[in-house]
Amino acid sequence: MQHFMDLFQKKHGKDMSKDKRAIQTLRREVQRTKRALSTTHQGRVEIEALFDGVDFSETLTRARFEEINSDFFKGTLEPVKQALADAGLKKEQVDEIVLVGGSTRIPKVQQLIKD
Repeated sequence: MQHFMDLFQKKHGKDMSKDKRAIQTLRREVQRTKRALSTTHQGRVEIEALFDGVDFSETLTRARFEEINSDFFKGTLEPVKQALADAGLKKEQVDEIVLVGGSTRIPKVQQLIKD
């Protein structure tokens, strides 16, 4: 979200951070694009009249998405490491992990857990 808000401000010189409607619209479109990146290598965030009558259109590649969210993705490993430690297991002793939740469909999250 912040990435696109910053891009909008940089390109158009307009700060949408106080406009709840614009933020909600952007969030919905970013979520749609995030889901699309689970199965494709790039997605597009497109919103007509996002803020102050200005249209917004940006392409996002999966690689850039992974770069923007790298800290978040690395943080998803902490609960897995803690669960292994609590169970007294090493990762080599685990044959299968069941992933639950929307973010588990993200290929980078799956890869990090697999590794």
